[in-house]
Amino acid sequence: MRLRLAQIVVAGLVVSAAFALRAAAQNPDTLMPEASAAKAKQILSDLINARGGAGYLEAQEGECTGTRAQFGHNEAILGYVGFTDSRHYPDKERLEYAAKSHNLKGILNTVIGVEGPDWSHGGVVIALYNGDHGWTLDRSGITELPVTSVSEFMEQTKRNIDNVLRVRLKTEQGWLYRFGGSDTVDLKEVEWVELTDPDGRMFRLAVDHSTRLLVRSVVTTENEETREHDEDVSMYTNYQLKDTVWTPMQVSRYHNGRRAAQFFYTECRYNPGFPGDFFEKTGLQKKTSEAHVKKSKNDQN
Repeated sequence: MRLRLAQIVVAGLVVSAAFALRAAAQNPDTLMPEASAAKAKQILSDLINARGGAGYLEAQEGECTGTRAQFGHNEAILGYVGFTDSRHYPDKERLEYAAKSHNLKGILNTVIGVEGPDWSHGGVVIALYNGDHGWTLDRSGITELPVTSVSEFMEQTKRNIDNVLRVRLKTEQGWLYRFGGSDTVDLKEVEWVELTDPDGRMFRLAVDHSTRLLVRSVVTTENEETREHDEDVSMYTNYQLKDTVWTPMQVSRYHNGRRAAQFFYTECRYNPGFPGDFFEKTGLQKKTSEAHVKKSKNDQN
């Protein structure tokens, strides 16, 4: 009996020691900076491979269609708007919105940040960003976006996680990597990766321990007006394989703890081969000309 009891005690000590060693190994505070950075880079490599590996990294163009739910300051739904989001990384985006008159204006004023006399009538509005230039196309024609809207777009490209993984980590020097430990997020076991870019933006990525897909991202930046920190959280669910990329078909976003928007994608495609002027002002002018020709034919009929 005593021998068996001693064996049980020894076995318990071995198990306890194993758990202790495992906990210490997963504790980011016990890792040297070089080991922490190496572990963070390995998790990022796992994440990229889970998204599609080379197929993910080489998807420099993408287009998704779906519905966006927009929320007010009290988290009440302002309405829903259909959209097509076309991108060419790192800094070109063409957003086409379609909605009814009662919700288009409020949503677009929030999303794009500008007023438009024809938006209250509903229909289709295109917002086009190309680096530090931007335009809108609505019923009144083509209008240049204000500097504030373009600046906000440029800031958003810096925070975009796909842009970080596909472009910024490869082309920019001075990134800091850190393993952030293990955790449970949205009922999933995850490992946190912490990144700091050359300009001081902080990124925390929760990577699923099993699937290695991204569960949540947290981006912390300094607000230039208030000098306080803003926190933008994105939650990713319903991954599906689209072309060569595993894509989250539902994304929820929160700003400083308040729900801001929710995206429901119906279809995504990658490297579709956009026309050469698709992200240029001339592309909008061509669309305007085509619309006028179509209208003239309809009027004749």
